[in-house]
Amino acid sequence: MKQSRLHDHHAKLGATFEEAADWNMPAHYGKWVEEYQAVRQAVGLSDLSHRGKIRVTGDDRVKWLQGLISNDILPLQPGQGRYSSFLTHKGKMLGYFRVYVLADSLWVEDVGEVGEATIQALKKFLLYGIKAKMENCAESWGLLLVSGPKACATVSAAFGVEMSDLKPVSAIAAQIGGHAAFALRTEETGETDIEVLLPAEALNTAWERLMEAGATYGIKAVGGLAREALRIEAGLPKAGPDLNEEIVPPEANLEGKAFSLNKGCYPGQEVVARMDTYGNVRRHLVGLVMKGSVIPPKGAKLFSGDRELGWVSSATQSPQLKAPIALAFPLRDFSAPGTALTVEVDGVRHDATVQALPFYRRA
Repeated sequence: MKQSRLHDHHAKLGATFEEAADWNMPAHYGKWVEEYQAVRQAVGLSDLSHRGKIRVTGDDRVKWLQGLISNDILPLQPGQGRYSSFLTHKGKMLGYFRVYVLADSLWVEDVGEVGEATIQALKKFLLYGIKAKMENCAESWGLLLVSGPKACATVSAAFGVEMSDLKPVSAIAAQIGGHAAFALRTEETGETDIEVLLPAEALNTAWERLMEAGATYGIKAVGGLAREALRIEAGLPKAGPDLNEEIVPPEANLEGKAFSLNKGCYPGQEVVARMDTYGNVRRHLVGLVMKGSVIPPKGAKLFSGDRELGWVSSATQSPQLKAPIALAFPLRDFSAPGTALTVEVDGVRHDATVQALPFYRRA
């Protein structure tokens, strides 16, 4: 199993580790709710080095990727980015990622932990004669996430980069430990989220500088359990549990975010366009609030009476709502807020209520 260059830092902080896309990454550092609270109230620091990261270079890089993915990247200028997906010919989601346009390259960053699924799907279309090259940067580049109301101040103090005016899904260059790096304004927790994309050999320097800069705000290292609670409360689906080959982008409320109806042909485009034209989206991503204490597992079935009508894709205990919550995909007619459903766990049905997303939004 792969390890982050920061593994020793995590171990010294008392991390309990978990498997994430064939990487051994921190689940928590003792009390995950305290990590959660640090992000909601001040600032937290996460290691996302296990996320898929692809660098695309070559004269044809934009034209090549534009023809494959679901969103329009032609209008983007250096420093700008967009969400997008890669679909099957039936419109199902093989990948979900952010694409950033830089001066000499494109960066594709998975939104979720799916190993090498994205690069393996895209490389099949890198045909002879195309002036584009993909580099798998999963291990050679690291990724840190700084989250919370004090995220901008922490990053600015650590690296001298002004982030407060940077819009979501955009990038700015930085120098860290003598290495060219990038600070990315992103969306992971429902708070201000800034990712630092940098060569793996600079990870230790960057981690130490961020922890030092954030100390005045009570910065905490944040593991996967807290990050998952933050993400689900913010109503943010990710590749893997939520977005996969069971789902077409309109079912996940990604209109205007991850696919374009005007850019022209791409795999799955006809299916997505037909859904928009005829309004025949079969199911919708919704929030569920559970009654009781059971946290349903991924894939738990949804029912209305005896009718099976969907599944849970992600779930967590919500510190904000003080109840188990979930992201789920019921049939369209059962997706209105306030709809009463049941969720089957180990043969027992548990009551739940549909709630509009997000569960949490900063006032």
